[in-house]
Amino acid sequence: MSVATKSSQAPGIEMMRGQPNVAVRRRRSMKRGEIELFTRQLATMVSAGLPLLECLSILGEQAESRRFAMTVDAIVADIRSGMDLSKALSRHPRIFPAVYVSMVRAGETSGQLDEILVRLAEYLEASAKLRREIKSAMTYPVVSLALVFAITGFLMIVIVPRFKEIFDGLGVELPAVTKAVMAISLALKNQFLICAGGIAALVVAFIFWKRTPAGQRSVDQFRFAMPVLGQLFRKVALSRFARTFSTMVKSGVPILAALEIVAETAGNVIIRSAVMRAMESVRQGDTLAGPLGKEKVFPPMVVRMIGIGERSGSLEVLLEKISEFYDQQVEAEVKSLTSLIEPLLIAVMGVIVGGIVLAIFLPIMKLQEALTPH
Repeated sequence: MSVATKSSQAPGIEMMRGQPNVAVRRRRSMKRGEIELFTRQLATMVSAGLPLLECLSILGEQAESRRFAMTVDAIVADIRSGMDLSKALSRHPRIFPAVYVSMVRAGETSGQLDEILVRLAEYLEASAKLRREIKSAMTYPVVSLALVFAITGFLMIVIVPRFKEIFDGLGVELPAVTKAVMAISLALKNQFLICAGGIAALVVAFIFWKRTPAGQRSVDQFRFAMPVLGQLFRKVALSRFARTFSTMVKSGVPILAALEIVAETAGNVIIRSAVMRAMESVRQGDTLAGPLGKEKVFPPMVVRMIGIGERSGSLEVLLEKISEFYDQQVEAEVKSLTSLIEPLLIAVMGVIVGGIVLAIFLPIMKLQEALTPH
């Protein structure tokens, strides 16, 4: 059913929409997960046979954030003026990415917009689930490291300088490790603003360097090479590649256009470069598995399954199997990392805090030995 036909079946939409609560909308910013909810609700209503404009009007009225409500209102206005849904969505690239617009366009072209919206909702929900798993895996170590740095900073800036006065009064010769800890402590205490400014400058410089092509490549290579988290990042990238590619092909998007969008949404320079090189080979008539097999980032299992899918005409099915496999791998990796990181961080905290405490008590133990009669 075309958009024009759907819009003609929606009399009195303006009365249905009512007056939005602008005051509430202004207090709310766009929430994570709102796109996933919007897509699932839109897919449900369109599949139930409701006219597209009516669906969008209802969703715009009940949007929780003012920004998203205004976006949906703009899409409704564009469709009323005769614009296709995909074209209207493409005018808001920060909210609706290229993969979203391309799938909607494929649904409009094939006349299967309801089915495509369901696939799109499933794709977004699976991607959101993967993000949550990664976030849960990273939250504990980040919080723990922040706690370690806070405790270390408190000891070095507040506690350790007080012992310096004691040691100076005793006139005892300090061990080398104690001198080093004291020097670092005094530097942090007396030049705190300079140290904090230097750290902030390094962070800002790193952020700007990371945005450069060379910086992005170096950071992504480092992510894959990390001893503990490297395998997790690699599996996440492969799962995202397979899921996006499978969803695009299953939705009827041409293979070259699908590869281009997969490269843009890869979220990793290494994967993106490999996909772009494979796309050039496919454009010249080569198979997809051949150039991907030359890339170290793609395991042999992935390359072989893609090759089998090309030969059997079931590429999207095998890509979906690859995505499911790596989703399970990521879930298992997150659980194992959680159990591994906890004792590792405890050990790091013990070494740092224990080292500081040992540096403080070594002179006291040395003085005690000197005062003990033999």
